[in-house]
Amino acid sequence: SRSVTTRPPRPTERDGIDYDFITPEQFDKLVDGEGLLEWATVHNSHRYGTPRGPVERAVADNRTVVLEIDLQGARQVRETYPQATQIFLAPPSWEELVHRLVGRGTETPEQQKQRLETAKVELANADEFDAVV
Repeated sequence: SRSVTTRPPRPTERDGIDYDFITPEQFDKLVDGEGLLEWATVHNSHRYGTPRGPVERAVADNRTVVLEIDLQGARQVRETYPQATQIFLAPPSWEELVHRLVGRGTETPEQQKQRLETAKVELANADEFDAVV
């Protein structure tokens, strides 16, 4: 499933491939129309969500669905699909996570700090998932 987001694309990302990049107004319409299976404001900044339609169609067709979502989204999906298997993808180490984030060069130091704070919370709650890899 491909997520929608209100953040601008990074230099290597393509609309409709990596994400569907939409305006805050378009996002509001999806939320108001219950068009999102899950959504969240991430890093106190931009919003991300998973369109409901493609997931529901895949489930109805008995196909496997893979969602790449954060802790907030996983909790919402668990409410709708309690039978879903949820896997937490952990970094090899905290140092490697920091190295990758800084090495991307796409966030300001303040944004990096916010992302690392979010990562601490998510790592502390990894036990909510069915497996950690």
